[in-house]
Amino acid sequence: MFKKKSLILSMAMSSLLVVAACSNDAATDAHDQDENNATNDAVEVELEPVTYHYFNAGAAGKDLNTNETYIGKMLEEKTGVNFKVEHLVGDINQRTGVMIASGDYPDVIVPDAAIDALLDAGAFIPLNDLLEEHGPNLLEAYGDYLHMFTHDDGNIYYIPFGATVNEFQPNPNIDQGAFWIQRGILKEYGFPEINTLDEYLDIITRYAKENPEIDGMRTIPFTGLTYDWRFFAFTNVPNHLAGYPNDGGVMVDMDTHEASVYADSEYAKRWLKALNELNAEGLLDQEMFVMNYDEYLEKLSSGRVLGFFDYGWQFGTASNALRDAGNPDREYMALPVVFDEGIKDQYIDPPAFTGNRGVGITVNAENPERIIQFWDELIKEDNQRLVMWGIEGEHYNVDENGRFYQTEEQIEIVNNQNFRDEFGMTTFEWSWPRINGTFSDGNAVEARRQPEVAFASYNDDDKEYLEAYGISTFAELFSEPDERPWYPAWSANIEQGSPQQIFEERADEILRRHYARIVLADPADFDKEWDDFVQAYRSLDVDAYENFFTEVVQARVRGEW
Repeated sequence: MFKKKSLILSMAMSSLLVVAACSNDAATDAHDQDENNATNDAVEVELEPVTYHYFNAGAAGKDLNTNETYIGKMLEEKTGVNFKVEHLVGDINQRTGVMIASGDYPDVIVPDAAIDALLDAGAFIPLNDLLEEHGPNLLEAYGDYLHMFTHDDGNIYYIPFGATVNEFQPNPNIDQGAFWIQRGILKEYGFPEINTLDEYLDIITRYAKENPEIDGMRTIPFTGLTYDWRFFAFTNVPNHLAGYPNDGGVMVDMDTHEASVYADSEYAKRWLKALNELNAEGLLDQEMFVMNYDEYLEKLSSGRVLGFFDYGWQFGTASNALRDAGNPDREYMALPVVFDEGIKDQYIDPPAFTGNRGVGITVNAENPERIIQFWDELIKEDNQRLVMWGIEGEHYNVDENGRFYQTEEQIEIVNNQNFRDEFGMTTFEWSWPRINGTFSDGNAVEARRQPEVAFASYNDDDKEYLEAYGISTFAELFSEPDERPWYPAWSANIEQGSPQQIFEERADEILRRHYARIVLADPADFDKEWDDFVQAYRSLDVDAYENFFTEVVQARVRGEW
C-alpha cells in the first residue's frame, strides 16, 4: 500500500504503458479515444449485474436507480453496476449518528459535513489498492491533488469532487455566494447601481411597501437559509459583506496569513443589527429560522421573495422553476453587496480544491472494486463530456475550430429539468468523482463555463439587464478573486474529538440559539442579546481555534497540505 502520490502515479503510468504495448484496438476507435480512455483497458470489468446503495447527504434530489437514466443505463451496460441513490431527508447528524451506532452503512456515502464523524467511526475502507488496481483514470484525473486528500496514515478514504484538469475555467455567471434580488425591482427603479448593504435593503424595503402582495400572495421582502448544515449560508454573510471569500468560520489576513473568527465581530453585529431592524418593521420572513430546505426552495420558487443571501448552487431548482414559469422579472440577479463603498468584494472563488468532502465506500460494500470500476469509467473524458454537455449533434455542436457551442434550442433542451433528470445530468453532474477545468481539446468541462454557451443562453430579457449595467455576463458585476493559495481554509480535516471539532460543535449550537434571538429581539433588547451571545461564544477556546487555522493556512502557503 502506498504512502505518497508519486508511487500511485508511477503504478498508474506503468499500467498505461502495458496497455499501450499490448493493445492496438483502441487506436482504431472511430472517436480517437484519448489516453484517459485507453488507460481503462487495463482493467477487466465484470459485467454481472449488481446494485449498490448510494446515500447522498450532500444534495437534495429525487431518489432513483441510476439505470433509470440514459447515462446510468449506458454505464451499467459497460460495468454491470447500478446504484440505488437515496438523498438525505431530515438532519444529517442524526441520520449518520444512527448509522454509526448500528454499524449499518449504505455501500456508498456522500457524507458532506458529517464526513469527519464517519471517518472517526471507521465507516470507510481505504481506497489505495483499489485505485491502483482498478482506477487508472481516477489516478490520472486526480494526480495533482492526491496529497491533498491522503490522510496522515497514508490512506485515501474518499474521492473529492471537481479536480481541475488542464486549465481553470471561470464561471461567466454566479454560482457562489451573493445577495440576490428579484431583478424586476431593478427595472422598476431605473436599474440603479447597488453596492452597499444599505442600498440593497433600501430598494427592497421601498418595493415591498409599494407592493405588499405579488400574484395574490403576501410579499416577503427578505429571507434566508438557516436549515441544518446549510446554516452556514446565514452565518457566512458578515464575512462576505466585509470583503472576504468563504474560508469557513474564519477570515484570513492577506499579509500575515493569520486566521480570526468573525462570528462575534463588529461585522457580525452590524449584519444582525440590520436584520433586527428589518424584523422590527415587519420586513423579515417570520419563518426564516424554522423552515426546512424544501420549504425555502418552494418559497423562492413562488416569486414573492424580493431578496436573500445564498450560494447559487443551493437554489438551482428554484431558479429553474422561476424561468420555466415564464415571468423573467421574477427571476433573481446576483449583486456583490458589501458594507461600505471602497470594500472590494470577494464573492467569486479563486481556483481551489476542496479535499475534505467527497464520496467514500463503506465497510459494508461487497466487491468494492466494482464501484471503483464504475467511477473509473464515469471519469473518462467521453463520459464526462456526456454528463456535462450531452450528445454531440443533439445537445451541442462543434464548430470548425473544435469549439463546442449550443443553439438556443439546444440550451432550452438541456436546461429543462425533466430532460436533465431523465438523461442523468442531474444525477451525475455532482456528488460523484468528476473533473473541472477544460478537456484535452480546450473546451470547458462544464457547458455553463463555456463563454460561447453563456452568451447564447441569455434571452432577450437577460440581455435587457446586461445592457442596462453595461456588462456581457452577470459575473462581470463582481471583482476578480485575489489569489489565495490556501483556499478554502474550511477544507482542513478536523478530527472527531479534537479541540477544533468540539469548538465548532459548541459554537454552532451557540450561534443557532443566539443569532435567532438577536435578530428577532425587540430593538431595545438588541445590545443585551448581543452581549449575552458574545459572553457565551467567548467562553469557548477561540484562541486555540484561530491558531489551528493560522497554522493550516501558513502551511498551505508553504505548499504543505
